[in-house]
Amino acid sequence: MLTLHGFAASNYYNIVKHCLLYKGVPFTEHLVYPGTPELLAVSPAGKVPALTTAAGTHLSESSVLVEYIEDVYPDKPLFPADPEQRARVRQVMKVAELYLELPARRLLPAVLGNLTVHDSVKKEVQATLDKGTASLAQLVKFEPWVCGAELTLADIYLRYVLAIPKMVGPGQLGWEVLPTVPGLAEWDARMAEEPVSRQVDADQQANMKEFRAYVSKAISAAKK
Repeated sequence: MLTLHGFAASNYYNIVKHCLLYKGVPFTEHLVYPGTPELLAVSPAGKVPALTTAAGTHLSESSVLVEYIEDVYPDKPLFPADPEQRARVRQVMKVAELYLELPARRLLPAVLGNLTVHDSVKKEVQATLDKGTASLAQLVKFEPWVCGAELTLADIYLRYVLAIPKMVGPGQLGWEVLPTVPGLAEWDARMAEEPVSRQVDADQQANMKEFRAYVSKAISAAKK
C-alpha cells in the first residue's frame, strides 16, 4: 500500500491526496513536518509531500507524485487521452504554480508568523500574480471544468494552488484572486462542493491547530 507523508494543512500535500481519493487508491497517511529526520528519510530536500510506493521506493515533488499515480493507477484518468489536451492540462498546472502559488508564498511569513514583508517584495509579488491571472484567463474554459467537460489534474492543481493567493492576497495586497478571471469564482465554488474536496478540507481544518503550533515553535527557534 502507498504511504503519503506530510500534513493536511499543506496545499501541495492535498493535491496528491485529492488525486488518490478521487481515483480510489488505497493509501495510509504519515503525519510529518518539515525539518524532521523522518521527512528527510523519505524526501531528499525535506519537502512535503513525499510518497512511499508499494515497492518501498520513496518519491517526492507533487508533480512527480501525481504523474506516478496516473501511470500506476490509470482507472479514472486525470489526463485526457489526446496529447494536445494533455499538454494543455500540464500548461495550466505549470502556469498556476509558477505565477500564482510560488509568488504568493513569499508573503506567507507575514500571514503565518506576523513578520514584516517589505513593500518592494509585495510589488514584485503583485506583478507576478497579475501575469498569472492574465495567463490563466487565456487558458481556462470552465465548461464546466478548467480544460473542458471532464475534471482533470488541472482542476485539482488549480484548486490547491489558489489556496495561497487566497490566503495572503486580501490582507497583504488588498487584492482578491477569484474576481480576476471570469468564471473562476463559480468554478472554485463548484470544486468546493465535490465530495473529495469536502473530505480534504475537513482534514485540513482538523490539522490547522497543530500546524500553527509547529509554525510558532519553528519561528521561536529561528529567533534564538
